[in-house]
Amino acid sequence: MPALMALRKRAQGEKPLAGAKIVGCTHITAQTAVLMETLGALGAQCRWAACNIYSTLNEVAAALAESGFPVFAWKGESEDDFWWCIDRCVNVEGWQPNMILDDGGDLTHWIYKKYPNMFKKIKGIVEESVTGVHRLYQLSKAGKLCVPAMNVNDSVTKQKFDNLYCCRESILDGLKRTTDMMFGGKQVVVCGYGEVGKGCCAALKAMGSIVYVTEIDPICALQACMDGFRLVKLNEVIRQVDIVITCTGNKNVVTREHLDRMKNSCIVCNMGHSNTEIDVASLRTPELTWERVRSQVDHVIWPDGKRIVLLAEGRLLNLSCSTVPTFVLSITATTQALALIELYNAPEGRYKQDVYLLPKKMDEYVASLHLPTFDAHLTELTDEQAKYLGLNKNGPFKPNYYRY
Repeated sequence: MPALMALRKRAQGEKPLAGAKIVGCTHITAQTAVLMETLGALGAQCRWAACNIYSTLNEVAAALAESGFPVFAWKGESEDDFWWCIDRCVNVEGWQPNMILDDGGDLTHWIYKKYPNMFKKIKGIVEESVTGVHRLYQLSKAGKLCVPAMNVNDSVTKQKFDNLYCCRESILDGLKRTTDMMFGGKQVVVCGYGEVGKGCCAALKAMGSIVYVTEIDPICALQACMDGFRLVKLNEVIRQVDIVITCTGNKNVVTREHLDRMKNSCIVCNMGHSNTEIDVASLRTPELTWERVRSQVDHVIWPDGKRIVLLAEGRLLNLSCSTVPTFVLSITATTQALALIELYNAPEGRYKQDVYLLPKKMDEYVASLHLPTFDAHLTELTDEQAKYLGLNKNGPFKPNYYRY
């Protein structure tokens, strides 16, 4: 994780997070552990819970606990365990958080619901998922957001790298590990052509799969068409496809009606953060039989013998069933760390009770820290060129409205 280590080396003397008490709710993986250790090296105290009941690596949680980090998480939590862990993170005598690092918005939601007075001492929220950011914008619109929040999900370095490149690699890994399937010639429908959908489609197309896309947004839909994918409604292809992948951030994208019409042995999985995209609850009925085949793989069997293969019970496939590229997570983790430093040290009044994007200069800084890995050499503007473009020689190089 080159950028995170560079940040640790450069900033640990200054301790920009001295006095910060960060409560976090993210995936607890080896990469998260490096982030937590970095935050500690920069002066912060941390307490942590998991944002997903299947993505925790128990050995990592145990190692963090042994190192002195209060961590409340284990792989395979129940729904009640999940909220208990978040509560144990927050509800502790003599320790009041002043920063929140969230992935999905559950921690922020819990504090609003149970301990709203805590927000008097909280300086800001850093949120990294589509789902969590959506919830923050809803709070802001309703006038209920009482601290500044940083939308890391829509920073370029998170969206273009974590969402696109990470999913381009991990979708195949997750499907291979759980099903041992062959991709060549398989018919796949990918619901959603945002960055996650683009990554999934690119990987599957490269492996020889026949890929269909569903979209609600005409711009993303046109991109899918121009990239060579057939744009369809889910109902049009549901009987013939071999795999259904959701990555929309929406709810009930795949309904019980769709599930009833799928062909035998269709594989169903979700690459979005939340487990709302596939209506899994509708499958827990007496007439259907659930058969656990292996960890994170269930066969749901209909009375006529038809079965579908449901992965991770409709939760996030790549972090539940595989690993994700450490290099890409270095980009995301560095972005999170910089957002925490920015909000924690911001002078009074710089950020109001609203949702903000990471400053462009920070996005560029995170990217630059990763370039040495590739032995990449940036071209520098001459004074004349900088004047001609109306830019500072050191950036930022693009306006905020630029779409990469």
